Amino acid sequence: METVGTAVGALPRPGLRERKKQRTRDALVRAALELIAARGYEGTTVDDIAAAVDVSQRTFFRYFASKEEVAFFVPRLAESHVVEAVRERPPGEAPLEVLRRAVLDSWDRINEAVEQLVPLELHMRVYRVIESTPALLAAHLRRATELEEELAHIIAEREGLDVDADPRPRILVAAFGGVIRVAERRWSAGDDFSVAAMRDLMTTCLDHVGPALAGNWRTDRSPNRHDET
Repeated sequence: METVGTAVGALPRPGLRERKKQRTRDALVRAALELIAARGYEGTTVDDIAAAVDVSQRTFFRYFASKEEVAFFVPRLAESHVVEAVRERPPGEAPLEVLRRAVLDSWDRINEAVEQLVPLELHMRVYRVIESTPALLAAHLRRATELEEELAHIIAEREGLDVDADPRPRILVAAFGGVIRVAERRWSAGDDFSVAAMRDLMTTCLDHVGPALAGNWRTDRSPNRHDET
């Protein structure tokens, strides 16, 4: 097996066959996202994607079970980094801060991983297609529920809790997931579709979690109707 360098403990480098397989997979991802961004999800077929890479439909299905799977390959990659970041947070950190810091501190690392596959601008364009395509949005929300369950188990384990006996991990992660969805919707409905705009919205929304849940929202300009005389 080929290795990188000669130092003891050097990580093994994938062999030629594995590198070729990875290049084919990555090419299929790029082609799929470019086509989906240009034609929409329904306007893109598996045959279109395979033809763009000059491979057969059979080859496509060696790498992906469906068009939906390849469309979500990059978001799933980003999610895996968030899960890893949650696992790596220092012990003793409050659960909400664990989730917040995992997302924000891993932002650059996630973007670097994405850029190894596709331009960030293309990823963001496809993200808008996901938000505006009912079939993709349903799949996105379904996966979000699965991700919340995975994170709830991690938080419960960190806190020494039984996730099925104590509702707090699931409640916290569900609330956190709702905040992420608010940020995604605001970004998708806005005029600035940059990565920076998404990060700024995400930061703002996450910073409002504590005050939104525990604070008093009333101001002198919006008195409670029941207090008026």
